[in-house]
Amino acid sequence: MAKVAVIGTGGWGKNHLRVFNELKSLTAFCDTNQEKIKLYEQEYGIRGYVSIEQLLTKEKIDAVTICTPTITHSQIAKKCLLSGIDVLVEKPITFTSKESEELVELAKKTECILTSGYIERFNPVVANLKNLIKSRKIGDPILLEFHRESKWKGNINDVGIVTDTSVHDIDTARWVFDKEPQMVFARTGQILSKNEDFATIILGFDSQKTAFIASNWVTPKRVRQLTTVCSEGVANINFITQEIQIDDSTGTTISKKPYKEPLKIELKHFIDCIDHNKEPLISAKDASNVTKIAEAALISSKSGAPIYMNL
Repeated sequence: MAKVAVIGTGGWGKNHLRVFNELKSLTAFCDTNQEKIKLYEQEYGIRGYVSIEQLLTKEKIDAVTICTPTITHSQIAKKCLLSGIDVLVEKPITFTSKESEELVELAKKTECILTSGYIERFNPVVANLKNLIKSRKIGDPILLEFHRESKWKGNINDVGIVTDTSVHDIDTARWVFDKEPQMVFARTGQILSKNEDFATIILGFDSQKTAFIASNWVTPKRVRQLTTVCSEGVANINFITQEIQIDDSTGTTISKKPYKEPLKIELKHFIDCIDHNKEPLISAKDASNVTKIAEAALISSKSGAPIYMNL
């Protein structure tokens, strides 16, 4: 079993600690907060380090997951890749598209696994939707309408909602359509945080396929939904409850399987890729392209014009 260390044990990183411990792969961790180091050393019986250099020097590890603020992702990932260590960077892979391109090339040179935490690909309900589309039971997908909404808690300050939240649905749209968008248009606004905290993004794909992505940190209730309009029916999925509703010419069908934690599926997949030298479901290029699309959305929101892309 791969030996994995977690870098950054904040709001999401603490979940990586828990899941890797359950999977018997947790070996060490790193955080700048001494109180967290003491807490998690006691809870998991492993060593915590205040610096990445100490972690890489004193521990024999196969891989790391990086759960630090977005602006630090590139620098930390470079250090780990140059040490010959496989890396999963929480989304988005980097702050800028230039940084993401550099990481893609570095991973090739070092022959290390590099992937990013686009967790919805590992959500069972998204896998069900993907299989439904492949079976063509409701025809070809034409329009995707995403709603990802919640109340801003003040814990994310280095990036806005597009880079932090909308990227999940950008990646899912690419995954469902199995294509890259050719056009990006966006409107954003800011009322609560120092960055944009609500956004509407339109992604135009070939063959008139379109994704509409609405995200905000203003809605009191947590919403994670996708409506997929196909040529012969409509599928509605709830990312939270993992329920899928299909409406077609025969009527309405609602399906809900026993809940499975997407993060556990994702991190188990990462371990499997390390142990068996397999390509991850989300490639470094996938993650880089999502960053490029998010960047284009922010440019569009400032210019008021669509951005045309060739990825």
